[in-house]
Amino acid sequence: MPKMKKTLQMVTVSSLLLVLPLSACGSKDTATTGASVAPATTAGAKADPAKGTVDPSKLKPYEIVWYHDGGEVPDSDKVFEKVSEYTKQKINATVKFKMVNWGDYDSKMQTIIASGEKFDIAFTASWAANYRENALKGAFIPVDDLLQKYGQDLLKVLDKRFLEGTKVNGKNYAIPVQKEIAQQYVWRFNKNLVDKYKLDVTKVKSLEDMEPLLKSVKEGEKIAPLQASYDSNVFYIPYDYLLEQTIPIGVKLDTKDFKFVNVYETPEFQKAAETMHKYYQEGYILKDAATRKGGEDIKKSGKWLIDRQATVPGADNIWTKQYAMPIVSTPIEQPVVLNGSVSGAMHAISATSQDPERVMMFENLLNTDPYLQNLVSYGLEGTHYKKLDEHTIQDLPARSERYNMPLFGLGNRFITFLDKDDAKDKWDQYKKFNESSYKAPTLGFAFDPEPVKNELAAVRSAANEFNFALWTGSVDPKEFLPKAIDKYKAVGIDKIVNEAQKQFDAWKATQK
Repeated sequence: MPKMKKTLQMVTVSSLLLVLPLSACGSKDTATTGASVAPATTAGAKADPAKGTVDPSKLKPYEIVWYHDGGEVPDSDKVFEKVSEYTKQKINATVKFKMVNWGDYDSKMQTIIASGEKFDIAFTASWAANYRENALKGAFIPVDDLLQKYGQDLLKVLDKRFLEGTKVNGKNYAIPVQKEIAQQYVWRFNKNLVDKYKLDVTKVKSLEDMEPLLKSVKEGEKIAPLQASYDSNVFYIPYDYLLEQTIPIGVKLDTKDFKFVNVYETPEFQKAAETMHKYYQEGYILKDAATRKGGEDIKKSGKWLIDRQATVPGADNIWTKQYAMPIVSTPIEQPVVLNGSVSGAMHAISATSQDPERVMMFENLLNTDPYLQNLVSYGLEGTHYKKLDEHTIQDLPARSERYNMPLFGLGNRFITFLDKDDAKDKWDQYKKFNESSYKAPTLGFAFDPEPVKNELAAVRSAANEFNFALWTGSVDPKEFLPKAIDKYKAVGIDKIVNEAQKQFDAWKATQK
């Protein structure tokens, strides 16, 4: 995953689908019924519907194996010893946490799933350990009944739109992480240059609006002020994409007819492509933008003015700390709940789990018990952080060096500590952000690519040829765009559009 996308996921979500082949995880029927799961060790343990709890004395010991995407966390064994002490008291289970490096996670999980290795929890998303593909192919089991029996407390705190938007053929195959539910893109600005040139960023809503700002900074600083590159995409048009932005098939966010189109053929795409080419010719964009990686290095150097990012409440402060320079932003759009945003971070239960019921008990605890969630997220008090008050902590050096966890993927963020620099009402801001969002046209629709898998592979190949050249303005769209459209048609994009429409119409007819 490109560095830009990894960073973005730590703040919010992105939508990169990777197809993971599966060969040893059972049939679709097995996955639907759960029949392949080994006999559970929770026999005789009844949940108390009033309390959502179980009597641990009636449970046999069990070890929960949890795989997660991220970097090296040297102190994880030490922290999960404490986690296991606590979960053993609560549900007679210990937890073995296995972190896999960012770039290796998809291939590692593909191997594990194909081998039939026993594990219990996998971090999954629209962009990691492909949620929908693995659900359809039987790697993950349905969790709906488990949530009703052993996740009552979790259901009370989880925004229902997370479950609505992550159904696959009417069933949920993972527990979404409670965090921001919506995606909202913003134009992000280097405030040092904003202040120096007295720029009004509040009026920048579109690509066209930014031209006077780019001109001022280009003339004054002799830099390419618009950060458009392979891993810093500023190209924006308001579409709800079928799979991801790299596959140009989608529905307008404000659609009235719910029709899928080849986005390359829309007037919105043509206008944006022409604007980007104009900016490229004016020198507002680096000449090697279409192939350049490492946009983060330029941002940290301060030699830029504008880029595009997905935001969350307090993101300007996060970015300011990240780049060691003041960052301000202005919204491009209203927050929108997309299939990609609701599936940006989830925990799936493996079809090889020997006790899915116990795993759900753990998920219920992880998402509702502040002590457990903060222990997993921040480590040991006095070692990795110190408390400033009941709800606020300050990192100690050992946290960044030895226990720097990917917080966005660990469970309910709304019950975690505040950092000393966080707003006191941070989680209230998140809740208001979620409440202000609207549903995308295809929320909850799970496209099955199997009928057009060959065409989809060919379109993905063509996308690599055309997308970045057009997105960065490196080519003249009047000449290049017709060639791209012809190529897409030749490799079967219209067949995918028609199949998507057929599946969507059938799905929509079943919705209330």
